[in-house]
Amino acid sequence: MKIAIIGAGYGGMAAAWDLKKAGHDVTIFESANYVGGLASGFKEPHWDWSVEKFYHHWFQSDSEMLGLIRELGLADKVMFPRPLTVMLYKNKWYPFDSILNALRFPGLGFGLNKIRFGFVGLFLRLTNNWQALEKVTAHEWMLKYAGKQVYEQMWQPLLIGKFASFYKDVNMAWLWARMHARTTRLGTFEGGFQNFSDLFAEKLREQRVEIRLGVSIKSIKRDQASGSLSVDGESFDKVLVTTSPNLTAKLCPELPENYLKGLLELKSMGAVVMTLSLKHSLSKDGFYWFNVPKEEGYPFLALVEHTNFVSSEHFGGDHIIYAGDYLEVGHEYFSLSDAELLEKFIPAFQKFNPEFSRDWIKKIWVHKTNYAQPIPLVNHSKNVPAIQTPIDGLYFASMSQVYPWDRGTNFAVEIGRKAARMMVV
Repeated sequence: MKIAIIGAGYGGMAAAWDLKKAGHDVTIFESANYVGGLASGFKEPHWDWSVEKFYHHWFQSDSEMLGLIRELGLADKVMFPRPLTVMLYKNKWYPFDSILNALRFPGLGFGLNKIRFGFVGLFLRLTNNWQALEKVTAHEWMLKYAGKQVYEQMWQPLLIGKFASFYKDVNMAWLWARMHARTTRLGTFEGGFQNFSDLFAEKLREQRVEIRLGVSIKSIKRDQASGSLSVDGESFDKVLVTTSPNLTAKLCPELPENYLKGLLELKSMGAVVMTLSLKHSLSKDGFYWFNVPKEEGYPFLALVEHTNFVSSEHFGGDHIIYAGDYLEVGHEYFSLSDAELLEKFIPAFQKFNPEFSRDWIKKIWVHKTNYAQPIPLVNHSKNVPAIQTPIDGLYFASMSQVYPWDRGTNFAVEIGRKAARMMVV
């Protein structure tokens, strides 16, 4: 078969790998002039490694991603450092990246709260019955089982930070997925995620997969006479779309009304991430990931010092930090200039380190996307679009369908390969 894939993110490339191995003629169309999708990166001339536009890492439990890397013969380039994640309590940062560290966290108080937290964490790690958990919101479930203090100190800030006004609507299966499979060790790829993406694309080209960069597809239509699918006038037997639900709806207006309605009703959060290269390290204690309590006036959800994860030696001695946030589309951050956004963030940087000053900043980059975090409501499994659309030969695979798992490269690979299997049946 002659197959088109729209999008050169990890899902699209993973599908292309399997479809080509199955003997098909595969062409990938990508609107950007690079591969990697939301995991793509950028690089300064004096850096040896790239930096991701939207901070990324792997977990040791990411079996789909790590399995693909082994297939590609690149496993020797995967690294798993042990960076420190911290949470704020009474103006002091405490390690918070394992059940043990969480139990030591003073914000939990003593006695019953810690016992309840421990049992809740253990239950969510052991149970596989997410279907029962999707019937109730995380807000309701955590208040009931973890208790008011534990919920308000730990889980409510996370939900508010990730989902803003939707935080009381997100189902408990989403929070289960975060706690069930994640590990304390975090992985990256030698040279950065963009290096992996480029090497993956190189492997695909060696297998004669055609990758057309800088090509924005306008429409996908069914040719009634031939039964094939037309991608901007070019004929294909089957097409896999790996873009956002909204863009898929625009590309494929011939989809039946009920399927289109399902795509357009899916809710998601956007993201705005500022990356800075600094002359000095911001964290005095070598912390990597700061879970930031936005309700205390911080202007972002997370501060991540990337060079406390991988050495600043890879970036010419620059210290790399991210300040990122999940935001509702239309939030003012999407329209602010880079300089205006920096003005909002600088006072927060000084909270992390009072010695911080503007002259520490060497350069800033700001990246924005309207589609970064799907919002799973109660009984969300009923709302997940089918991979095989009602149009014969047209398939759709995106991070909105990896549910109950949270978005991430591991699940992008998994759903891309699942779509490929369906396409060759």
